[in-house]
Amino acid sequence: MLQTLTVENFALIDCVAVEFGAGLNILTGETGAGKSILIDALGTVLGERVGVSKIRKGADSLYVAAKFSSGLTIERTISRMGRSSILVNGKSITLAQLKKIAASLVDVHGQNKNLAFLREENVYALIDDEKISDVLKNFRRLYRELTAQSRALEKKFSARTENLQRLDFLRWQEREISEANLKPDEDYRLDAEIRKLSHAEKIVAHVQTTAQILNDGDGDVLTALARVAKHLDDVARYDDKLNSARKLLEDAEIFLREAYDEIRAYGAGLDFAPERLDKPHARADVIFKLKQKYGATVNEILRRLEKIRAEISAAENFDADVAELQQTVAKLERQTKSCADELLQMRQASAKILSATIEREVRRLGMEHAQLEIVVAAAELSSRGGDTAEIFFSANVGEEKLSLSKVASGGELSRIALAIKTVAAGRTDSAATMVFDEIDTGLGGVTAKIVAECIANVARGRQVLCVTHLAQIASRADVHLRISKSEVDGRTLTTVERLDESERVKEIARMASGRESAASIKNAREMLSSAKK
Repeated sequence: MLQTLTVENFALIDCVAVEFGAGLNILTGETGAGKSILIDALGTVLGERVGVSKIRKGADSLYVAAKFSSGLTIERTISRMGRSSILVNGKSITLAQLKKIAASLVDVHGQNKNLAFLREENVYALIDDEKISDVLKNFRRLYRELTAQSRALEKKFSARTENLQRLDFLRWQEREISEANLKPDEDYRLDAEIRKLSHAEKIVAHVQTTAQILNDGDGDVLTALARVAKHLDDVARYDDKLNSARKLLEDAEIFLREAYDEIRAYGAGLDFAPERLDKPHARADVIFKLKQKYGATVNEILRRLEKIRAEISAAENFDADVAELQQTVAKLERQTKSCADELLQMRQASAKILSATIEREVRRLGMEHAQLEIVVAAAELSSRGGDTAEIFFSANVGEEKLSLSKVASGGELSRIALAIKTVAAGRTDSAATMVFDEIDTGLGGVTAKIVAECIANVARGRQVLCVTHLAQIASRADVHLRISKSEVDGRTLTTVERLDESERVKEIARMASGRESAASIKNAREMLSSAKK
């Protein structure tokens, strides 16, 4: 709800601070007093474009601030130099951001105003009841899933060529590694073999020397052990205390002979021809080249091979995946289209009932030949369904109904908006504050009374600001503001004052008869009394 509007140096306004209340706020005054100027000032903080011509003569800039019951404060300053600043709760924002914020705060209806109810999303807000909203939720779930799966399918199609190229590359890699016929830990064993063959002469020399030390040379170990054993046998004839030592020597001789036999067998099997190094070196070269591409060890290369084979399997299943995804998309398309058709039928039925109700209300508001229809037509799928919604209107008999935004005048639009808001008074509206600017143009008598009742009915559920020339509407006010124009020191000033009960009687008497008299005062009191009832 709009609480206060502060305006400085705006057209004829020097400085005013207007306090609004809940319910119906009526703005009255003589023609040219500046009622529409105040509405224009409000439009400034709602994001409407304002030129420097609106800056009061003699001032360098204009300033408008609006404070709302939610705690939100919007301030806008425009200077003659063309500079503009917009602050929301002290934080600077852009004009586009301001318009987005303002759309949920105030809904302005009047001559040359952009009426929010003409926007398609707000037409849907009228049509969609609770049952339709439930179907819409299911549709949006299907539509999101369809969109996601369709994008995935598009990516699959665009990746088809890339997949074929990658599949050829993977197969080449798999073939290159497989043909090497690698074995786990082969590189470690190969390194050991090369190391052995590279030091063949040293190995042979050491084996021969070792064998000679053990049994084949002068003073070899085993011959020496035999002499020691013979001496201990002689000792044993006289003293058995060295028998354990003798046993240890026997065991040692057995182990040494086993070692000797193993060394001789190893030496006999040695074949260190230089050409034997060619084969392991060639194998090592093969493995080295593979390591440069696929891993630091043979085991890493083998793990990479398994991964490549898995990727080949996935790539070979590409077409199968595409076919499965196509089936999924086709199924979702059928489900989404079916849900959209259901939504279309429900909306068309709702729109038909709503159109007739609004049309009756519009005719009550002085347009007795008006025809209004909310047309819901099939269209391409979108997040809102598979249809479009638009209001069509004709004000005269025999005229074709055309888009409301193209054929209705400002006054007609305002009354149509009032009719819609009256019909939808029990529903939640996006804007907490509604503004009707001279909605009563050209009205009088019974129609004026009906318009007054409709505006008052709308004001039960939200704050309404209404600029009016009709006493019937002004008598319904919860807050009555009078806009006056006066001359001070050679300058014209517009002022705003909040009227008390006695002042309201006088103002309504003026509005009803053009002057104050005993009869007009009495009539004004009767109108106020009737309005209260």
